[in-house]
Amino acid sequence: MIKEHQRVVLNVPVPAQGLEPRDVGTVVHVYKNGQAYEVEFTTVAGKTASVVTLEADQVRPVRDREINHARELATR
Repeated sequence: MIKEHQRVVLNVPVPAQGLEPRDVGTVVHVYKNGQAYEVEFTTVAGKTASVVTLEADQVRPVRDREINHARELATR
């Protein structure tokens, strides 16, 4: 199960928030034993871009051999 403060990867687009699959965020709250998560997405500079509640199948844990990739945040 994904835990609070764990990094996760988005599996689906969230257009209303300007988020795309493979964006990386940090879990700030776990709901109902991992059925959903509150995830904070930040810019590379550390500013909060969005905080979104996501279902468990909409995110996955970061894997050891993955690297971050920068992109311009989509406008809302």
